[in-house]
Amino acid sequence: MISQLLKSKLCWRAFRCRSEVMRLYHRGLMSVIAQDISQTQLIALDLEMTGLDPNHDQILSIGLIPIENNLLMLDKAEQKLIKVEGGVGQSAAIHGILDNHLEDAIEIDQAIAWFVEKTQGKVLVAHHAPLDITFLQNAMTNTMGEPVKLLAIDTLAVERKRLLRKHDVLKEGSLRLGACRTRYGLPVYAAHNALVDALACGELLLAQIAAIGQGESLTVAELLAIK
Repeated sequence: MISQLLKSKLCWRAFRCRSEVMRLYHRGLMSVIAQDISQTQLIALDLEMTGLDPNHDQILSIGLIPIENNLLMLDKAEQKLIKVEGGVGQSAAIHGILDNHLEDAIEIDQAIAWFVEKTQGKVLVAHHAPLDITFLQNAMTNTMGEPVKLLAIDTLAVERKRLLRKHDVLKEGSLRLGACRTRYGLPVYAAHNALVDALACGELLLAQIAAIGQGESLTVAELLAIK
């Protein structure tokens, strides 16, 4: 039921697209929605931005790490720095990206073309996915000239559901990426680097799948449906 609903959404999006690129992008996901998550190509992502407002702030970097057969493909990990208008401002204190680091950065339209190419046919994975996905959707909409909607597995939502099922109390900060990883005995990584955070997110998802599935299969649709 869930997989059929998601397939219908993707089919409708593909039908309405003027862009052949996005039409193929949506169709490429239709075939994997009902698959076992362990048999599906995933791609963990993270963004660094100039702020947290998708309507005013800009994407500074995108980190991507493919996941195949329950393995993080580190040899295929990639990160792009992106030029912004007006400089990075005070956000540099968070992510450490300075204006001079962007001298050889690419334009946002180039970054979006790269992102679409690298994620074609793969299911997106992000921690607190609505934030990153909204930034990407806005950038893609501006670049392509038509509204774009993306699907993503949200490791924060997956963890929240898992904890609530155990009747755990959700304390402040307990759903942050580092705190979630700690519960699975995963190592501490330096935060606020798009590629490192993508790696951290991918590792967290694999740990969550093992904990939730307990040897039984989970479908892509089941994880996408967790909000």
